[in-house]
Amino acid sequence: MSHVVYLETFGCQMNEYDSDIVRTILKQNDFVFTDQIESAQVVLMNTCAIRETAHERIHGRLGRLKHMKRERGLVVGLLGCMAQNLKEDLLTKNSVIDVLVGPDGYRKLPDLLLKAIEARAPGVEVTLSEYETYADIVPEQTEGVTAWVSVMRGCDNFCTFCVVPYTRGRERSQDPDSILFEVETLAASGIKQVTLLGQNVNSYKVNGTDFADLIVRVADVPGIERVRFTSPHPKDFPEKLIEAVAEHPAICKHIHLPLQSGSDRLLDLMNRTYTQREFIDLANQMKTRYPSLTLTTDVIVGFCSESDDDFEDTVHTMEEVEFNAAFTFMYSERKNTIAARRHADDVPHPVKVSRVTRLVELQNRISYQHNLAYIGQSLEVLVQSEARKNPDQWIGRTDGNTMTVFPKTGEGVCPGKTVTVAILDATSHTLIGNVLAPDI
Repeated sequence: MSHVVYLETFGCQMNEYDSDIVRTILKQNDFVFTDQIESAQVVLMNTCAIRETAHERIHGRLGRLKHMKRERGLVVGLLGCMAQNLKEDLLTKNSVIDVLVGPDGYRKLPDLLLKAIEARAPGVEVTLSEYETYADIVPEQTEGVTAWVSVMRGCDNFCTFCVVPYTRGRERSQDPDSILFEVETLAASGIKQVTLLGQNVNSYKVNGTDFADLIVRVADVPGIERVRFTSPHPKDFPEKLIEAVAEHPAICKHIHLPLQSGSDRLLDLMNRTYTQREFIDLANQMKTRYPSLTLTTDVIVGFCSESDDDFEDTVHTMEEVEFNAAFTFMYSERKNTIAARRHADDVPHPVKVSRVTRLVELQNRISYQHNLAYIGQSLEVLVQSEARKNPDQWIGRTDGNTMTVFPKTGEGVCPGKTVTVAILDATSHTLIGNVLAPDI
C-alpha cells in the first residue's frame, strides 16, 4: 500500500532542488505525492534556516498541523537546514514533529517515515556527511522549461552571519560526469535552461576540472540553450570564468555577485575577505569585458554594529556599481553562527527598516534606468509560462535574466520557445513588449 505525501518547500533554490531529490527517493520507495494537504498521510516541510521570516512561517505551519495530527494520525516530518540547526529546540516533549532529517540524510527518509507510520516511532537523522552529494540520483523535475542542478554541497567560507556551514557541512564537489548525465537527462525531457547551484561555485574542483571548465561542458550539451549559475563569491572569482561567460553563447550574460556590505569594517566582521574597492574593481572588470552584462547582488542591512557611516559606504557602493537588481535583507541573528556567538544584534529594528527602505528605493531607481535603456531594442526571450496576472500574456526572461511580458500573438509561441521581443515599455522589474519573430 502506497503512502500519500504532501511536500512543502521553504527557502532557496538549493532547497527546491533538495525537495526534488526527496521526491525522487520516496517515489522509488512506493510513496506517492499529492498537491492537497487534506488527502495526505504524511506532511513534509523542507525548511530554510537563513531568514527569520522562514522560521516564523514554519513555526506557524507546525502549529496549524497539530489539530490535523490529532484528528487523522498525520505523520509530520521536518527536513533541511532548520532541522539540522535547531534539532534540540524542535524535539521537545510535545512536539508535533515525528521525523527530523537534515540535508545529508534523505536516503534514510523512507525507512524513518515507515517506522513513524507503522509503529509511531519518532526518527532523527541529522548527521553531517563529508561525502554525500546524491550524485547517483537524478532528481525528477517536470514542471516548466528550466531546472536547477546542484554541482556542490556545503561551504567552507564561514561568513559570520551565515548558518550554512553548520547546516550543510563542508564543501564537496559532485563528479562532473554525473552532472553532465543529469543535464543530458534534463535536455532529453525538454528542459531548455539549467542553473548550476552551489554555496560558492568558484570553489568547485574535481580531478583538475574547475567551475569554468564544468560550465562550458554543460553549455555544450545538445538541447540546452541557456546556462546560469549561482552563487559565486567575490573573493575568488577567476578571470577564466569571466571569459567563459563572455565567450560562450549558451552561458547567460548575467552574474549574481553578492556584496553583503559596502563597509570595509563590516566586511571584515562578516569574514567576507574582500574590501569595497576590490569588489568594485571586480565588478568593473566584468563590465569592461562584457559591457551589456547584467549584474545583480545581495545586501544585508543592519548587521551587528552597523553605523550610519557603514551604511553610507553600502549606499556609495550600490551607486557606483549600478547593479541591475539587488535582493536586500535586514540582518537577523541565526543560532550557532559566529556572529551570534561574538557580536550583539544591536541595530534597532526601526533603523534597519529605514535603511532597507532607502536601499530598495535606490535600487528601484537604478533598475528602472537600466530597463528604460532597453526600450526600442529587440531581445531574445525564453518563454516560461503564462503571466499569472493576465492569461492573455506570456512571461519569460532575457539572457540577462530580466522578466519580460508580451501578448499571446504569433503561432508556435509556447513555453520553451525562444522568441524575439521588441521592447516597448519598462518598469523597475519588468520589460514589456511584442513578439517580432518567434523561433519556430
